[in-house]
This record gives sequence, structure tokens and C-alpha cells, in this order.
Amino acid sequence: MSSLRSGCGISRVLVRKEVLPLLGPNILEQTLCILPDYNDIFYTKLNDYIKDLDSLAFGMGLGSDEYLEEILEFLIKNYTGNLIIDADGLNALSRMNLNILKGRRCNILLTPHLKEFSRLINKSIDEIQKDTLNLVKEFASTYKVTILLKGHTTTISDGIDTYLVKTGTPGLATAGSGDVLSGILVGVLAYLDFNLLTVAAGVLINGIAGCLAEEDNTDISMIASDTINNIGNAIRVIRE
Repeated sequence: MSSLRSGCGISRVLVRKEVLPLLGPNILEQTLCILPDYNDIFYTKLNDYIKDLDSLAFGMGLGSDEYLEEILEFLIKNYTGNLIIDADGLNALSRMNLNILKGRRCNILLTPHLKEFSRLINKSIDEIQKDTLNLVKEFASTYKVTILLKGHTTTISDGIDTYLVKTGTPGLATAGSGDVLSGILVGVLAYLDFNLLTVAAGVLINGIAGCLAEEDNTDISMIASDTINNIGNAIRVIRE
């Protein structure tokens, strides 16, 4: 829903048939795409679903499926749009040889929180907090990707330039808020250029929508869907 509210024309949700009973009733404006079992046609079908997409988000809610690393490798090597890797996708990437990122065909945006970034660079959270800007910029430069490190201040870097976005609220720490941000990012990257300004704009939309949600619900009571419901209002604020 956050991708649609952020302006993408069509949102496809790619899922295994096992989760249909849970997810199916909640799919309204999105297009539901069912992936087959892992066999000879899995990657053929996956490629059919993604080959014409401008942007693609991978990782949210995928758990610890044994094929995640294999699927992620396929996406990095074959997808040609804007690839956002989040959540369980980042966990899978941390177990892989990161040099695979250098051979990609797509633009890559990684959206870790501190713990996920700690796994990626094999440093403690304390070490990262003491030298955040340099470590984020160094990783982005080494692997030629864009990093969005979530936190009280969000750090975004492509290895050359670095932006800081401070808009937000403590209520955005609730479960699902990171998934909402990824949805916003995949939405705006469906029709805007892949660069730091676009990514920063997505973070800003999320932060303002969260602040508006807090006004209605308080930081204690707001949930991720409240942020989604305020994405349109956030875009209105930015336009004005």
C-alpha cells in the first residue's frame, strides 16, 4: 500500500502459494503474482514478473527460506531496474560474498538499521555509532551501491555524497515502519531517477507521514498503517 500511495502506477506482490491464505484477502489494489515451487520454471516465472518493473523491493517478511541467497543472487545478476534490499534480504546478503554487488546489472539501494549494517560490515554497533558517516560512505564506495542507514538521523550515501535526514518521530520505531519506508522508496523509484535526492525524498515523505500520524494517534499508539494513511498528506505538505 505504501508503494501505491507514493505514486507508482502498478504494484505487484510476488509470493509463494503457502502464504496466500494470509495475504490474499488483503490484496486489493495490488496485483498478486504467485511464484511456483522451486523447480526448473521458478526463475523463468520470477523473471517474467520482474523484467518490466522499474523498481523492486526484496526481503520484507521472507524469513529464513533456504533459497533466499540463491534468489537474491539471481536478482542482482539479472534484474535491470532499481533494486531495494531490506530486512531478510539484508540478512541473506550478509551471508554472501559481498563482491557479488560489484557485478550487478541493477541500481542497488540497501536499507539497513544498525544491527543489519553491523552484520554486513562485521563491526559492532558501538563501532558504527562512533564513525557512522565514514563507515557508510566507505561501504557504499567499495561496493558501488547506495546505503540508507535508518536511525534517529537517517544517513544516505552513494560513496561520493552523503545526506542526513532528521525528520521523523519515535513512533516510527514500531514494527512494520521499515517496511513502509521500503514501500515508499520502491514507489518513488518507479518514476523518479535513482539518485540521493530521490532516496532522501522518500525518507522525508516517510518522516513527515509519521509525524502526521503521531498528531492523530500519539507516539505511543501509532502503528505502521497510520503512517501509510498519511503519505498523501505528507506529499501535500512537501508540495506546499
